[in-house]
Amino acid sequence: MQIGFIGTGVMGTGIVKNLLQAGRSVVVFNRTKAHAQAVLDAGATWADTPQAVATQSDIVMTMVGYPSDVEAVYTGDHGIFAGIQAGSVVVDMTTSTPALAVKLTEIAHDNDVQALDAPVSGGDVGAKNATLTVMVGGDQAAYDRVLPVFEQLGQRVSYFGGAGKGQHTKMANQIMIAGTMTGLTEMLVYAKAADLDLPQVLATLSSGGADNWSMDNYVPRILKGDYTPGFFAKHFLKDLRIALQEADRMALDLPATKQAKLLYEAMVEDFDLGDDGTQGLIKTYEQK
Repeated sequence: MQIGFIGTGVMGTGIVKNLLQAGRSVVVFNRTKAHAQAVLDAGATWADTPQAVATQSDIVMTMVGYPSDVEAVYTGDHGIFAGIQAGSVVVDMTTSTPALAVKLTEIAHDNDVQALDAPVSGGDVGAKNATLTVMVGGDQAAYDRVLPVFEQLGQRVSYFGGAGKGQHTKMANQIMIAGTMTGLTEMLVYAKAADLDLPQVLATLSSGGADNWSMDNYVPRILKGDYTPGFFAKHFLKDLRIALQEADRMALDLPATKQAKLLYEAMVEDFDLGDDGTQGLIKTYEQK
């Protein structure tokens, strides 16, 4: 199968490289071609538009920034639906809104195309090492068809039902991550104020009930002063806003997630740190 992939950022680059290493043929598009150079050097081929990607692909996968980017890539001038062939599958791996996943699935069906929403968790490390968790909603037949591809990208792939269910699962994931990110940040602030040895604190907590993925992966970066994005803070804020919008729609009150959103709003909007990784939240405490 010819795979098309649109979006060669931090996550997309790792995913495309793993597809190539698995022997897949991949054609790519990115808004800025220079940002696709790493995957082109690894063996991917270039197409000038999302439409051109779709025209020559059996499966088109996308991972871009925001829901508005997703919609533009699929439905805009020279978008995917302008070039998609009947019988193909589109797979949006962007963390986006459940409602948009439903909309794109309906358009796909009108074009005799199957659709999946398949956001992932695991950050840049998971994308690089093919250890992502893939959360899938959409057409069951499309899931069965694309599963061998997903298995080359992640260590756990789960199907949750119809269109939008993958996005809902990712929202549950982000709600959980919000707690671990604020927890590890305030843990470090507290431990530093108490004049504790921070690497020793990390080693100790990692061996007990406080252990979690975010702490294990991001605290070592913080201790090195490394705030490069495994996941952009501005994108995490976008996710928290989506989660809370969906919670409001379901008449749910999530006060802890609301507080996390306020903290990340301060980081992104007040401190202008949206291009840092999510671990950069600690900078806002240091500057208070």
